[in-house]
Amino acid sequence: MTTLLVANNGGHVKQLHSWLPRLGLEGDRVWVTVRAPQTTALLAGEQVCWVDYPDARDYRALVRHALATRHLFRRHRFSTAVSTGASLALSVLPQAAARGVDTRFIESATRFEGPSMAGRVLARVPRVRVYTQYEHLTSERWRYGGSIFDGFTAAPGAEPLPERPLRVVVTVGSTGAYGFRRLLDRMVQVLPADAEVLWQTGSTDVTGLDVEARPAVPSDELAAAVAAADVVVAHAGTGSALGALEAGKFPLLVPRRTAHREHVDEHQGEIARALGERGLALVREADEITLTDLHRAATTTVQRLQAPPLFAW
Repeated sequence: MTTLLVANNGGHVKQLHSWLPRLGLEGDRVWVTVRAPQTTALLAGEQVCWVDYPDARDYRALVRHALATRHLFRRHRFSTAVSTGASLALSVLPQAAARGVDTRFIESATRFEGPSMAGRVLARVPRVRVYTQYEHLTSERWRYGGSIFDGFTAAPGAEPLPERPLRVVVTVGSTGAYGFRRLLDRMVQVLPADAEVLWQTGSTDVTGLDVEARPAVPSDELAAAVAAADVVVAHAGTGSALGALEAGKFPLLVPRRTAHREHVDEHQGEIARALGERGLALVREADEITLTDLHRAATTTVQRLQAPPLFAW
């Protein structure tokens, strides 16, 4: 049996990779994703069909990626195809379903209020099964299979503040052409002068900021920095939040806002709300962050369940 795994880079591929132990899939696997520092590190040693980066709502890329992945169905006999989105799911999953492959789409955990555009389209494609990560979104078409965050619990006040400079990771992800200057400006204002900071800045314009900016950090290096950090401050992307939780960190999440042209929609507000309600993150707007918030995040730990529930197909 061979499984086809499809996901855009960023939080989509991070979710799918983290889901694997809970999906009950066996045999070989082939990935389709975007080549980026994150994905090349995360999927080292895996069979991968690399595609180029699609801009948000780049409809020509849908066709381009569909054509670029046709050969996979001639080379492999897939038993199952699974995707966590986004645009690559639209390019590949209909091809799989049309060939009789057991085809499944798991909507991103960012979608607390309702399905993404990709999810809405795929829900109408014959022989594609669609799943939500929130029970309140179940319907005749959408099934609930579980949440990627089911395996975590937080313990506030479990750790004392370190008697040394704070180690901080500030990460804004790899959200294409969308910068997040408001977050960086605020962190420069509130961080202690002696803090040791890794600044992962994406496409943000850092002109005039006295920071050691790194647009992209390989996922293995970023994971090591997060594991060693006292505080993780991140845009409210699922991949960034999940990486912090897996390292036992209680993230301070800051949603990007469309009013400031920081993203294409408000889904980061949805994931921040969901994690805040679970008690798994401290949520703040960019201009609200205080030193007290950093201390609270630093003194809260997150634990992983030893046996999180399997996804309910």
